Amino acid sequence: MNTIDDFVTLVRDELGLPVTAENVGRSLDEIPGWDSVHLLWLTTTLEQATGNPVSLARALEARSLEQLYRTAVRP
Repeated sequence: MNTIDDFVTLVRDELGLPVTAENVGRSLDEIPGWDSVHLLWLTTTLEQATGNPVSLARALEARSLEQLYRTAVRP
């Protein structure tokens, strides 16, 4: 996963959420179908995709998918 577009594809494919690059900056509450289980699933998926650990504490602080992406690619 090298770009935000790769991240969006991962979210769509792995979580089945209808997100696009245009709405990754929206609040997680505004993402249709989003819930706390998605956060845990996405954190685990990001660790597998990047090969790096993702801080759960930082992931919990994220307010958007873009912030989650930054947490995963820039620890």
